[in-house]
Amino acid sequence: MNKPMKSLVIIAIGAIIGVQPLHAQEEWSLLRCVDYAVEHNIGVKQYENQLKNQEVQLSTAKNLRLPDLNASAGQNFSFGRGLTMDNTYANKSTSSTSFSLGTSVPLFTGFRIPNQIKVSQLNLQAATADLEKAKNDIRVQVAQAYVQILYNMEISDVAQRQIAIDSAQVARLQALLAVGKASEAQLSQQKATLAQSKLTATQADNSTKIALLTLSQILELPSPEGFAIMRPSANSVVANTALASPDVIYQEAVTVRPEVEAENLRLHVAEKNISLSQSDLYPTLSLSAGLGSNYYKTSGVHADAFSSQLKNNFNQYIGLNLNIPIFSRFQTRNNIRSARISYQNQQLALDNTKKQLYKEIQQAYYNTVAAQQKLKSSEQACQSSQDAFQLMTAKYEQGKATITEFNESKNNYLKAESDLTQARYEYLYQTALIQFYRGQRLQF
Repeated sequence: MNKPMKSLVIIAIGAIIGVQPLHAQEEWSLLRCVDYAVEHNIGVKQYENQLKNQEVQLSTAKNLRLPDLNASAGQNFSFGRGLTMDNTYANKSTSSTSFSLGTSVPLFTGFRIPNQIKVSQLNLQAATADLEKAKNDIRVQVAQAYVQILYNMEISDVAQRQIAIDSAQVARLQALLAVGKASEAQLSQQKATLAQSKLTATQADNSTKIALLTLSQILELPSPEGFAIMRPSANSVVANTALASPDVIYQEAVTVRPEVEAENLRLHVAEKNISLSQSDLYPTLSLSAGLGSNYYKTSGVHADAFSSQLKNNFNQYIGLNLNIPIFSRFQTRNNIRSARISYQNQQLALDNTKKQLYKEIQQAYYNTVAAQQKLKSSEQACQSSQDAFQLMTAKYEQGKATITEFNESKNNYLKAESDLTQARYEYLYQTALIQFYRGQRLQF
């Protein structure tokens, strides 16, 4: 490397160091971002509340087997002509006080209670799967926003490298101008190039800040200030990794994806709802029992004391209640028909979820293949651009190339470097997404 080239490199390195932040920020890894988002996302919390609500409904269904217990008390006053204690009518005021305590126990409900318990259990499991799907959705959303930040950071870095090289060239031309080996026009052109590079860097920095804001909002952070992400090492990414076919990935995904599990559980719920509707065809049998007493007083007529009457009028009862459905205006029949239609609709919903999952896997697979090919092409393009830039730099410093040719070669090389890094990040994300569909954690 000749002396002017060494000077250029030293100046460029100094310029790059000069744009680094003075205070390092705490960097968040993708795994930390995902875990934080799952813990604090409002949508996920709403699904957690739905899960708790299903737990309450299951408890309610199980408690249907228990006897109920009801107490009542009444006080009545009657004025004018009325029935007396002697079972005659007279124009006298009367009053009565009554107390009762009763209970009933369902003995047979046409299998409604066990079916209701099973439906509640299945709904609870489906709510659990829905919660996991909500977490998966937020994980993918975080990963997409995370990769977007990485893209923008790389573009910003390229812009800063451009500024470093252009600044070094401005310094070099100023030195040459001082000894009469460069013209004012060359220096002005390079300064214009430097100004354009600074504008590009400003735009890139703004895009990075917006991407950081987007991710911080997904994480429910109060502010993006002080928030920064950790760059994964993409230099060791190899594009020769063999990919499983979409069919193989799908066969694994369909057994672990929560959205499929949730729809499958709802299919069982729809099946049980048919049995619930059929329960109305059966008779029901319940046991009832209770006890009570009353006090009666007629104005102007002697009556026993309150305690004596309550003791003397104390009564108990026990009974069986059988209810046999005969004709319900076809309501039961139509409820059964509706339940069967709902079951068919749920079968279609399950099939649609599986097909949608297969389409997503196909898309992810071909995106991964494209990212793999892009990575290979970017590696070759970056190496070629680097070689061309080194040759152009030597020619330019020897006066055998114009500043326009130099800047064009420089821009091509920096863009090739940026494209390579972005291709690595994209390939990392796509391969991680494929593994995520197969049940592994989303991380890179």
